[in-house]
Amino acid sequence: MGDALDTPRPGLEQPRPAGLGRGGTADRHGADLARARGRGREKEKEREAGVLLVGLGRFGSSIALTLDRLGHDVLAVERDPELVAHYTGRFPLVQADATNPEALVQLGAKEFGVAVVGVGTSLEASVLVTGNLVDLGTPQIWAKAISNEHARILHRIGAHHVVLPEADAGNRVAHLVSGKLLDYIEVEDGFTIVKMRPPRETQGFTIGQSEIRKRYGVTVIGVKPPGEEFVYATEETRISANDLLIVSGHADLLERFAARP
Repeated sequence: MGDALDTPRPGLEQPRPAGLGRGGTADRHGADLARARGRGREKEKEREAGVLLVGLGRFGSSIALTLDRLGHDVLAVERDPELVAHYTGRFPLVQADATNPEALVQLGAKEFGVAVVGVGTSLEASVLVTGNLVDLGTPQIWAKAISNEHARILHRIGAHHVVLPEADAGNRVAHLVSGKLLDYIEVEDGFTIVKMRPPRETQGFTIGQSEIRKRYGVTVIGVKPPGEEFVYATEETRISANDLLIVSGHADLLERFAARP
């Protein structure tokens, strides 16, 4: 019985393993298949380095436009047809409801190394989308929150990074309007980078002579003379009255240093 089933039937050509075809045809097909698989793996690697962005409000659209301008692989997902129409042609995007896990699966969401949840106005939608991405095993999930309570929920369900744009912007503006700082960026746990004018006591001296780090606990990392570009600061860098300084350190120490006359 087994022999009868294994015997080729007249007029039917049996499948051949790659490399065993007549005239090298199967060899060529095998090589083509290998190249196709190689391109597929390259595409997967590109996706892993890309960013999936959900939500095209002001926060999400700003991220998408910037990432696209910088040459990063980004795919935006938005369910509002008006927003989709508005941004069509400006960066890759699809209209879909990311609160539906099946929609994310069909989009290949799990192939992306980073996902950004820009949905903020609806707490329920934000939590559902974030939870779906967690379930898919997305390596890095950034999510927008509109309150501290919202942020805690996002952290608890598995978001790796949570940002509160309005709170962060308010904190930054408060530092700028209350002192002599020209720009303010808090990195983490109070460590901050600021742009400021040099205090009078540092003008005309090198950074080493002023002993800024020893006396104030902050570090001058860049100096911009008028009409020139920023340069990395060294102990020999001389500070002039019209220079701009980029200084790093703890927020309290930076405020104290900037308050010097």
